[in-house]
Amino acid sequence: MAMTELNFSARAYNKILKIARTIADIEESEDINADHISEAIQYRSLDRDIFFS
Repeated sequence: MAMTELNFSARAYNKILKIARTIADIEESEDINADHISEAIQYRSLDRDIFFS
């Protein structure tokens, strides 16, 4: 849903998953959950705001 609403490319989707995996690792979680993905999307959105404003 976020990919279509925020117009993320496949490359951005891949980066979001990598960031979510890192967040899960920091929290010592074996699985990536919705909270990890949400946090990763927030970081990606901040990145877009900074570089594309």
